[in-house]
Amino acid sequence: MTDHIARDLRELSIDHVVLYVKDLDAAARDFARNYGLLPYATAERPDEVRSVAIGRGRIRLILVQALSEDHPAADYTRQHGDGVIDIALRTLDAAAAFTEAVRRGARPLAEPAEDDGVIMATIAGFGDVQHTFVQRRAGSADRHLPGLAPVHDQESELDSGLLEIDHFAVCVEAGSLRPTVDFYEQVLGFRNTFTERIIVGAQAMDSEVVQSPSGAVTFTLIEPDTSREPGQIDHFIKNHGGSGVQHIAFRTEDIVSSVSAMRDRGLEFLTAPPTYYRMLGDRLRLVRHSTEHLAALNILADEDYEGQLFQIFTRSVHPRKTLFFEVIERAGATTFGSGNIKALYEAVEAEHLR
Repeated sequence: MTDHIARDLRELSIDHVVLYVKDLDAAARDFARNYGLLPYATAERPDEVRSVAIGRGRIRLILVQALSEDHPAADYTRQHGDGVIDIALRTLDAAAAFTEAVRRGARPLAEPAEDDGVIMATIAGFGDVQHTFVQRRAGSADRHLPGLAPVHDQESELDSGLLEIDHFAVCVEAGSLRPTVDFYEQVLGFRNTFTERIIVGAQAMDSEVVQSPSGAVTFTLIEPDTSREPGQIDHFIKNHGGSGVQHIAFRTEDIVSSVSAMRDRGLEFLTAPPTYYRMLGDRLRLVRHSTEHLAALNILADEDYEGQLFQIFTRSVHPRKTLFFEVIERAGATTFGSGNIKALYEAVEAEHLR
């Protein structure tokens, strides 16, 4: 039995992500226009809550708007604004995964329950973010969730090329990095794959990356160094109202094509200084794309021991300048290089100053 339960935690993957939003219609329009994520299911309980599931490829986001001040989404958006409330994890046995996680120290939020062929159970994660284990019975549609009624497939006006969620970047309050890493290692069996300390001028932050044994779920956890000058991580914690998801990274197989298409639709991205590209050739021998193409689109390039990766980050349109998104292409790389984390930090810091 122990081996079976351990397997349920080893084979975790991302099932869907729930975001609480203040204006569901506006959020759905933005995701469709900017990222090519289209509605595939909806639900509404009059005077209580509205939901719409949007997606593309293996990306599945559930947008939820409170229609009543008593709904949890109303409390969440008052405290944080729009943001991620649940990173749901697919598993072979939701009840077994839940039981094992709680045995290892997770705080239970919802006991296992089955509805319409889907078994779900929820534990607390970091800040107000939770994790729902999702198990689908044989014959259950791959993206079906109880209470959500399918809508007719629409044809996107934007071929963004986005395939799946690559990772989440999470800002945690000072002193919370090590306990959060311990939680994922001890409770869910994740492993630490990357550790980095970034110093930019008088500011500093510490970062650790944890990844599920399957490699399908990755969290970049970032903590500010409060002994130095306040920076963007401090600003996120203050403006978000505690720990939370700073950005979601969408993977593509051709970042130049994806970014070009999304930029043509009006999506704005953070910029990198010209010196970044002047020095890029000294740092990397590119296996894909050219320095000219990367520079024209402000795409960053880095590498690990397995290969290279290419990244770019959107300019936040969140009223509090907290949540934003990333587009990433992996050319063999399985983790992260050291150069881009500092480049991202400097780019976001420049955006704050702007």
